[in-house]
Amino acid sequence: MRKSVLAAAGMTATALFIAFAPAAEAGQHGRTVHVQGAYGRSYAHDRHVSRQPGAVSVSRGTQTNGGYGVASQRGANWGDGVYSGGASRTFNNGASASRATSVVDNHDGTYSYSHSRTGYDGDTRSVSGVVSRP
Repeated sequence: MRKSVLAAAGMTATALFIAFAPAAEAGQHGRTVHVQGAYGRSYAHDRHVSRQPGAVSVSRGTQTNGGYGVASQRGANWGDGVYSGGASRTFNNGASASRATSVVDNHDGTYSYSHSRTGYDGDTRSVSGVVSRP
């Protein structure tokens, strides 16, 4: 139970920080970089960001000419006492992992939270509960 309370407190602090953080300028931007190395080795990397009031998403990817690569996405939405966010990463060989978090202000001095994480082995762990506002 103690781990749940500490995890919830951390998630609550994160949600509150995001809710009260200075608003970033809305819009989208990104870039793609191609690098050519010695002996014919090369890679391409891209990163794209989208920001809107109450939402942000970021996607990244790296691919080598040797067939190795990884793609990752993360994003968050917040507003009206609700925060939800998550991330995922997938490799070219099919291995993937993800996480998702949500925090809801119950407007009675408590927060409900849930967090789940799926590892590269496919094992999913979840925690959820309700905590009082500090």
